[in-house]
Amino acid sequence: MSDPIRIVQVDDHGLCRQALSDLLELRGGMKVLATVGNPLEAPAILRELAPDLAIVDLRMGALDGLSLVRRLTDEGITVPVVILTMSDSKDDMAAALRLGVRGYLLKDMEPADVIDAIRRAAKGELVVAPAMAGKLATILQDGPQKEKKSSLQLLTERERQILEHVACGKSNKAIAMALNISHDTVKLHVRHILAKLNMSSRVEAAVFAVEQQMGQSAPGAASRAGPVTVNPRSSFPSRGHGH
Repeated sequence: MSDPIRIVQVDDHGLCRQALSDLLELRGGMKVLATVGNPLEAPAILRELAPDLAIVDLRMGALDGLSLVRRLTDEGITVPVVILTMSDSKDDMAAALRLGVRGYLLKDMEPADVIDAIRRAAKGELVVAPAMAGKLATILQDGPQKEKKSSLQLLTERERQILEHVACGKSNKAIAMALNISHDTVKLHVRHILAKLNMSSRVEAAVFAVEQQMGQSAPGAASRAGPVTVNPRSSFPSRGHGH
């Protein structure tokens, strides 16, 4: 039996912390290491406990969730973060994803869907609330797509190959197995891809690649139910925090 997923919650509402903790432990079989009410205390706790995942509220009085994610990055704390919020704003989700969070979930989701999404996130996938899936494909429309499209020519054959797998929603581990290369090699290629495309998140790269109809020929592409943004429970691998 595998070890339970280790979680730290950061939310300034006590009732939400208690309800989620009970859900994850009693129904999800996970282990909640700590519940943090003051987000200013979160960096030290996350550094000390090094959980598998941090679940962070977006709207908090002392420090909002996005600012906390930035602080974690600045301090070199690589714990993957999932945002759990009431905000269904496309702009909020775009800002969170571009900071490299592992997921963006809504507090009105079904409990079973929350558990499923957190399990997926702990495996290295990026998960989005079903209600937000339709907004994901439009996040990049404000960016310089023409410039980014021309940047595809800068990619090596191997980098394009890896980007095709990213477009299929595969994790780094799955890409490494498919291409018979090491996990660290995939991570290095992904960093090079993001730099060449002038993107801050592999989520951007995944959505952009789908828009360019990449990933159609990658092994396993046919097994997915259409584009990665269509399936309400579809997921992308995440950037940062160990990508």
